[in-house]
Amino acid sequence: MHTHNHCLIGAAAAIPVNDAKPIISFSPVVLSTPERAVNLELRVTVPASGDALPIVLLAHGQGMSNWLSSMEGYAPLAEFWAAHGFAVLQPTHLSSKILGLKPPPGQELFWQERSTDMVRILDNIDAIENAVPGLKGRLDRSRIAVAGHSAGSWTVASLLGASNTDPRDGTTWYQPDPRVKAGVFLAGVGNGGADLSEMGRTVLVPFFGPDFSKMKRPVLVVCGDEDGGPHLTVRGADWHADAYTLAPGSKDLVWLKGGKHGLGGISGWDAAETKDESPQMLGAVQRMTWAYMRSQLYEGDGAWAEACKVFSGLEALGKVESKK
Repeated sequence: MHTHNHCLIGAAAAIPVNDAKPIISFSPVVLSTPERAVNLELRVTVPASGDALPIVLLAHGQGMSNWLSSMEGYAPLAEFWAAHGFAVLQPTHLSSKILGLKPPPGQELFWQERSTDMVRILDNIDAIENAVPGLKGRLDRSRIAVAGHSAGSWTVASLLGASNTDPRDGTTWYQPDPRVKAGVFLAGVGNGGADLSEMGRTVLVPFFGPDFSKMKRPVLVVCGDEDGGPHLTVRGADWHADAYTLAPGSKDLVWLKGGKHGLGGISGWDAAETKDESPQMLGAVQRMTWAYMRSQLYEGDGAWAEACKVFSGLEALGKVESKK
């Protein structure tokens, strides 16, 4: 647990945030899931004190590292959010390298199972509270957000109302969960079809083509302006902003100057897969996402408005946009 700012956080320190508290991280919490290939395991990271904690479900991405794509990763986000008042629940999805499972054809990255995992977690909050010492009765089930990095952003989209239709048989995956009030896309997936590169059609589901037209709930999209390249798309970094541009309703967008797919290092401390390591950029992501979720889950909360006002004056970090 990092109780003070990194000396290199720079201008990001100006983005306001509440006082940090000590945290507790507990893992694994094991949910019995006989219908799943293996039991569902998750990490729970919470403030050591305090009640009525809002919940963040955090979906890992599918990076190159052996451990970070699991409940063992994303400490820079989980620890920060928990230190500032959230209960962070991180599952190890079936796509994790830790498990070494091969998905059935058409289920690349176990893309449907990922959102099903989150529903299982929400259905078993009592069991999670009972499994973590000192947590019973401390979670606020009326205030739930979901965040996801890269491939994990589809988990966010699915829970908030995006759909995907399989052209082979016309079936549509549409499984929103009304308990989730808002979401955060971190270097997320964009449009499918002709926008996917040849490699992208291999990495993602070959017929992946998300429809954001029903994703009306509030979403913050965080993108790096240098997050381009043929790994997923034939387009540039703007592909990662599609959830902002194509979805209706209240949406917000943070562009990070110089940001690549690692967004400053969100997947792990000093992670080799991060090509844009920056305590300042990471600090901006931590604080802006915290402020957004705080204001979305608490009506009348001014954290997001204050953060945007400050960020708008920090042109070296990036820019923020919004639409209603």
